[in-house]
Amino acid sequence: MSEKKQLEQKQQQKELLNPLAVAKLLGPSNPKLDHLIRFLNSVRGTDKVLMFIQYWTKVIIWLVQKKGSLKTTASFIQRLKNLAGPVSDFRILLRYYGLLPMVQYMNYLEYHPPSSKLALTIERLQNWANIIYYPLEHIYWLGTHDVIPLSVEKTNKIGMWSCRFWAAYVVLEYGRLMEQYRDLKRRETGLLKRIKAGDIETSEDPEAEMASIKAEQVTMIVNTCINTGYLPLTVHWSLEKSNFPDVLVGAFGGFASIFQIYSAWKATA
Repeated sequence: MSEKKQLEQKQQQKELLNPLAVAKLLGPSNPKLDHLIRFLNSVRGTDKVLMFIQYWTKVIIWLVQKKGSLKTTASFIQRLKNLAGPVSDFRILLRYYGLLPMVQYMNYLEYHPPSSKLALTIERLQNWANIIYYPLEHIYWLGTHDVIPLSVEKTNKIGMWSCRFWAAYVVLEYGRLMEQYRDLKRRETGLLKRIKAGDIETSEDPEAEMASIKAEQVTMIVNTCINTGYLPLTVHWSLEKSNFPDVLVGAFGGFASIFQIYSAWKATA
């Protein structure tokens, strides 16, 4: 080995040992770090991470109450609640502009409708449910924090009605997912028949088309899991009196948050 190379290696070793240059260990480029930053820089990505914290905190509180000693439990639980409260508030604030993309999507839907009339009707109903849900949620939040003068009774009623429209959206989502399943099955069956018959045009790429169908099927399954996590929560918060335990609120919401994070992560790839 030449003296020049030995000197270069020694210099590199010194740089690696330098604690001020520790970031160099990440390498000249780091795609995973870039992806994580894109994910957290998106409103959706940040919201889903906070959602994960908000709901799983409830499960942790339940576990601590079951296993912890009375002396240490109360203090720790209060700290967790002190974290979960602002996280929940911040998530609502992140949705302050929710009506704008909703109106944008309503417009898009009219010019790019789904394949069936039933699917179009379902999505239209979902959009109108959200159009009512968002303002009610914002009024509820403002009333809860005494920003606008509302009695506790009125504030709670507004919150309950906002959740009822959210529940309507969630129930309708099962119908939309069923229509999506039928459409994907029809497309997949039709493509397989055309491949078997050799009825593929030169401009077509059957492999890419099948890959697209499979990707949509995965998205459909993820959305079904998210919706299933939301359903009991929306029913619980839509009722004047509900015995649904807080730990199950955390478990179902936490379950939905895992798939929401997965979906948001894929969207920022």
